Amino acid sequence: MSFQAYLDNIRAKTGKTPEQLKVLADEVGVYSPTMKASALVAWLKRDFALGQGHAMAIWAVFKDKGWVEAPKGKK
Repeated sequence: MSFQAYLDNIRAKTGKTPEQLKVLADEVGVYSPTMKASALVAWLKRDFALGQGHAMAIWAVFKDKGWVEAPKGKK
């Protein structure tokens, strides 16, 4: 499945785009620029019944758009 297919399936299931999911995450207090993937994934699973792969696709969009900070490299 292509990445775009993941996003299309997410929109079909939730009725939301990644941008709309970001707004909702902010409204419910889940979102912050320093959040971890686990917080977003747990919320998407709980509130939207998304699976791990689909939730991680949303996380990838958050990272690609610069909405969350990239993790610092381990020393």
